[in-house]
This record gives sequence, C-alpha cells and structure tokens, in this order.
Amino acid sequence: MKAKLVAHKAGERIHVVVLNSGEEAFATLADVARNLHITAASLTAIGAFAQATVGWFDFERKTYRKIEVAEQCEVLSAIGDIAVGDDGKPGLHVHVVLGLADGTTRGGHLLAATVRPTLEVVMTETPAVLRRTRRPELGIALIDLGKDS
Repeated sequence: MKAKLVAHKAGERIHVVVLNSGEEAFATLADVARNLHITAASLTAIGAFAQATVGWFDFERKTYRKIEVAEQCEVLSAIGDIAVGDDGKPGLHVHVVLGLADGTTRGGHLLAATVRPTLEVVMTETPAVLRRTRRPELGIALIDLGKDS
C-alpha cells in the first residue's frame, strides 16, 4: 500500500491510497484512516478484487447478511465515509458495486475483500470530527450530527 497527500488547502486534505494485490481492502483502509488520524472524510475507489464479502443489512434481524463473491470482480463503484466510532477510533462505512465476468453485479456494505490487482482510493478529509454512535434499536452505528469530539 502506498499513500500520498495530493492536496491541502483550507483545512481539507486529499489523500490518494493505492492498495496492492493480496492486501485486505477494508482492514488496510481502516489502518490508513487510523494512521493519518482522520476524523471526518469521504472516500471513493475503483479497482478489482480476487474475492469479496459484502453485506445486506437485515433490519428485522439487525445484522448483515453476508454475500460471498468468490471470484475475480471489478470494483465498479465504492463510496463511503470515515467517522470516529464509540471506541474513539476512525471507522469506515463503505458500499460497493462489484462487476462479475458475465456482466452481472453484486453490491452492498463492504465487509472484506482481497485486492487483485489494485484498489485506487481517494480520501477527502475535512477539518471536522464526525461521530458514529451505536443505535441499539437499529443494530447499527450511524453518524450523529448532534455529537462532536
């Protein structure tokens, strides 16, 4: 993985992060956010995975149903955000659309994926602190604009 700060003005920083074959996408991006001390950001990405696990949120069960994609797939779109969780660490929330060899797609909440051959990510960091708070009645953590650092 390589990361480079490509722009910095008015408190906004833009990082380009390039992941290599074999790296676990979600864990690596979470590490980058922690290492750069990112407290509020949006991200987009394109690339490809050797395999991936995405999730569909089952509201009744308050958990993600895992959707396994056990083949090479293109990351047609990845979009997400970074916010500080209840544990005080930056956390990712990323949704992906994956293209398969036959032209069909799979999509959902990115849970895990092995990069092959690359994942190119743009993180746009803002000079703020966004808080993600666990909502027990929903079973998930959501950004809470009423909370600050």
